[in-house]
Amino acid sequence: MKLYFFNTLTREKQEFIPINPEEIRIYSCGPTVYYYAHIGNLRAYLFMDNLRRVLQYNGYKLKHVMNITDVGHLVSDADEGEDKMIKAAKRENKDPFQIAEFYMNAFLKDIQELNIQKPEIIARATEHIDVMEEYVKKIIENGYTYQSEDTIYFDTSKLDKYGVLSNRNIEEQKAGARVEFDKNKKNISDFALWIKAPENHIMKWDTFFGKCYPGWHLECSAMGYKYLGEQFDIHTGGIDHIPIHHENEIAQSKGFSGKIPARYWMHVNFLTVDGGKMSKSLNNLYTLSDLKERGYDALVYRMFNFGSSYRNKINFTWEAMNSAKTALARLKEGYKKHSEGTEEVSEEIINSYEQKFHEAINDDLNMPVAMSVVWEVIKNPIKSKEFAKLLLKFDTILGLEIDKEMKMEVIPKEVEELVEQRKVARQNKDWNLSDTLRDKIKELGYNVKDSKDGMEIEKI
Repeated sequence: MKLYFFNTLTREKQEFIPINPEEIRIYSCGPTVYYYAHIGNLRAYLFMDNLRRVLQYNGYKLKHVMNITDVGHLVSDADEGEDKMIKAAKRENKDPFQIAEFYMNAFLKDIQELNIQKPEIIARATEHIDVMEEYVKKIIENGYTYQSEDTIYFDTSKLDKYGVLSNRNIEEQKAGARVEFDKNKKNISDFALWIKAPENHIMKWDTFFGKCYPGWHLECSAMGYKYLGEQFDIHTGGIDHIPIHHENEIAQSKGFSGKIPARYWMHVNFLTVDGGKMSKSLNNLYTLSDLKERGYDALVYRMFNFGSSYRNKINFTWEAMNSAKTALARLKEGYKKHSEGTEEVSEEIINSYEQKFHEAINDDLNMPVAMSVVWEVIKNPIKSKEFAKLLLKFDTILGLEIDKEMKMEVIPKEVEELVEQRKVARQNKDWNLSDTLRDKIKELGYNVKDSKDGMEIEKI
């Protein structure tokens, strides 16, 4: 069956034709690990997971890379402001590498609870400085850069076109700029590749240009090339990546190899809260732990996201979460009734449902239509084990664990944070701190047990 994706690069839905059908190569922009991921961030990884599962449903094997940004991402997505990791280190009075380790582990725990498959390769920026350095040298050698006293810039005027994803007019952008133009740049769209670190800058490495750190955009291009080659099949990210980060990735790749790195660019839209933006000032910047504290299993949030196409905005409300919670319970109950059923159902009916479901997911991951097929099966008055088997096959896409009971116990956020701190302490072999944190967890009414599979938490 043919598979179709909306390609931001061509601005149309296209049939997916892989470079090599034996292995689909994907790159996904991962988190900047300076704080907890909020539910808007997590929507991007639910989409990433949905894409993986659809490709696997169609019989493809995957080689999928996701980066972890633990250096170089400035407060502005362009070249202004402070590095987010340094800012977080000041906020918490910790080393930025400790900050990265803590929030990376918190993120990985979140995606595990959401039943998101891990990409085959998770690449941390700080572990690939040498790869980025060689990538920059090649771009310099190819004549796409210039430098100021402390920065190597990419010269976008050397490209045949800059802005192929967003199709924006750079001259209009310059005329409408609300900030003072960086006098070291030749063009407003130029961006930093390699930056000399000030004396007091914590995150820096010895390189050909002195003690430096990389620009944020560089890591994805360099690590994508290292693991996936000059060109790969699919690149994913949020729509906020389109106008700067992904444009700069394409620019770097052209400067390096003359090629656009991915053939299909797929972007997930924003999550809004009560019809507006999430922000700390509005006190609506929710994390997965916040949802759990209110009594929602993580998979309820997964269910909630199936109510809209990934390309549309989705509006988060507590009423919508209640509806998703009820729907997930009914879905599990419906599966259970079929699994206990004794009636016969024809192969023709099974194949008809499967065909409709497969067509929906292959139509640019159309989950609302796919879910309508799931509900048709659930509500069928014939209760049959064959329907139960079909629902389990559908659940390889849904990832809702429909054959398991819903988890109801909610672990307080304070306990979860102490557990994460203890995990980092044990990784650093700080056994005294580990014991102190275990005692604090116990005072809050929970026991923590260490096993080969990690830590287990249980209420006393």
